[in-house]
Order: sequence, then C-alpha cells, then structure tokens
Amino acid sequence: MAESGRVTRSLLALSRAGVGNRQLAADICRACISGLDVEGAALSLLTTTDARNTLFASDPVADLLEELQFTLNEGACIEAGTSGNPVLVPDLTDVVEQRRWPVFASAVVERSPVRALFALPLQWGAINLGVLDLYRTTPGPLPGDQHRDAQSAVDLAALMLLGQVPDPTGDGGSWFDGSALGRAEIHQATGMVLMQLDVPASEALARLRGHAFAEGRLLIDVARDVVARRLAFTKDPG
Repeated sequence: MAESGRVTRSLLALSRAGVGNRQLAADICRACISGLDVEGAALSLLTTTDARNTLFASDPVADLLEELQFTLNEGACIEAGTSGNPVLVPDLTDVVEQRRWPVFASAVVERSPVRALFALPLQWGAINLGVLDLYRTTPGPLPGDQHRDAQSAVDLAALMLLGQVPDPTGDGGSWFDGSALGRAEIHQATGMVLMQLDVPASEALARLRGHAFAEGRLLIDVARDVVARRLAFTKDPG
C-alpha cells in the first residue's frame, strides 16, 4: 500500500534541490511511481503550437502511450490537455467497448499490458503547462487518498515547471531567462503587477511567468513591456 502524501513530500524535497527541467520531469514521474499504485509514468509539455514535447517517459510502455496519443491525436492525455481536467480510466477494456477513443484504446489493449490510465493536467490558472500520464497493468481506480496526493503533486509540479519550461524550438534555451531574475526590470514589473492585481509579490511574479509561457517569450521581455506600459494585467472577472 502506498503511503498517503508521499508523492507531494517527495516533490517538496525536489523543489529545494534546484534540479533542471528534464531531470525534474524524471523525478516527478519516479516519485509518482514510488508513491502511488502505478507502474509507469510520462510527463509531456504542451507548447503555444500544436507540438507536444515528452520530457520523460519511465519505460518503453509509457513511451508507447505517449507516441500513440500524439500520433492519433486522441486518448486520455489529449483529453486532459484539451479540457484542463483529470481523465481517469480505471479499465481500458471498458473504453474499447464504449468506443470513447476507438483507435487509441484498441491499440493500447492490443499492443501493451496497460489496463488503467490516469492523465492529470499540470495547470496554473488558465494555463495548461502539460500532462502527467500514469499507467497500471491491472484495472481499477486510484484509491481516494492516492488521487488526492496525485492531484496535489501535479499542482506543485506545475509551479515547479513554470520557472523551468524548456524552449520547444529545441535550441536549448528557455521560455524564461533565469539570469534575469535579479534585474531591475523584473522587480519593477513585479511591483507594478502587484499593484494592478492587488496580489502578493510571489503571485505577481507567477503571473508574469505565466504570461511569458503563454506567449512563448522571455520573462525579461514581458517585464520590459510592463515597465514601458505596453502591457497591463487585469483582475480575472468574478
């Protein structure tokens, strides 16, 4: 039996370790495998284009699941990425019968031992950073405490990845200029967003980062737009 809250505690330890983005994705997946009743995991990153980047797959089966979904453009991961909601499939054979994802589900059952699949979006506000896929070779739901732990873990993982999102162009860069965090423009822009939204400084900086991610820009460039008053943030309605 997996220990309640184990995944979240593991990620909290990782958040203090300063690991890189791909290593972070690997550690997130391994923490889930260790702390939940699942046998494999993969983490894919969504970008501002239609491209998806699998940061880590724990094994060939997890890699096959990612390839099938992105090739066929259907499956739990695709649905979770599109809707922003968790997609929990305790028995894939039922999905085959329901023809929910007719090609994907049949291919998984025929070509792999996977019988249960859980896709959890890494969400920050309205921004979907990616999806964590978990699989098991025996059917059945995640127990309630494990589901809660997994959801807390992906919420934390989203915040961790938000500062370490790799550039999907593949040139080794980053959406966010980490070296810029100490620059005056970042601090000034954070203060301006803080006043615009009436939020703490940490949330103001997160909003700047989220906007940079959504637009595929560097954090420093977004900050300069705020300082120059070319960009202003508004409170969410309601």
